[in-house]
Amino acid sequence: MHLGRVIGTVVATTRGPGLDGIKFLIVQPLDKHQNDSGSAVVAADAVAMAGPGELVYFVASREAAEAMPERFVPIDHAIVGLVDHITLADDGA
Repeated sequence: MHLGRVIGTVVATTRGPGLDGIKFLIVQPLDKHQNDSGSAVVAADAVAMAGPGELVYFVASREAAEAMPERFVPIDHAIVGLVDHITLADDGA
């Protein structure tokens, strides 16, 4: 799983099979300190509750396709949870 922040939405006029009614969001991956980490990705909203500005966790590849209501749809990333709070353990540094 990866940490990310929703930074936008995507409107798709044509969708693949099994994706009707699924919201697509642009997610910026973050490191454990909530700093940008890599390029933004488009993710399907498997929890049907995420929105712009929210902190989320998402999965990629096969796990993303299995996270959706209809399994094995053609997606690369899926939002699987909303983050309420982050606590970092002291790593001794």
